[in-house]
Amino acid sequence: MESTDVYSIPLFQILETRGFEVKLVNAHHVKTLPGRKTDVLDCQWLQQLHSYGLLSGSFRPEDEICVLRSYIRQRDSLIRSASVHIQRMQKVLTQMNIQLHQAVSDITGTTGMAIIRA
Repeated sequence: MESTDVYSIPLFQILETRGFEVKLVNAHHVKTLPGRKTDVLDCQWLQQLHSYGLLSGSFRPEDEICVLRSYIRQRDSLIRSASVHIQRMQKVLTQMNIQLHQAVSDITGTTGMAIIRA
């Protein structure tokens, strides 16, 4: 199957746990091979390339590593989201002419939050 964003991951995992030999191929490698490829005939095109031995499976780590990577990606996403909200807080405070960042190094720390609440 062709790797297309995160949508292919659950399908790949389901097929793999059911005992199918699944190869995840890079979409860029498929597009660079000569031949006509359309979205309608995509599965037939991949099957034909596989039967000729022109496709190689991408590296796929063990299940435990995939779970750990999911946790790490979720944590990274939450940290980025928190950073965006902190920046919004700083922007709103600046728009209200409250230069809290000049007096406190971390506006989300104990002192900064106490000042904001007050």
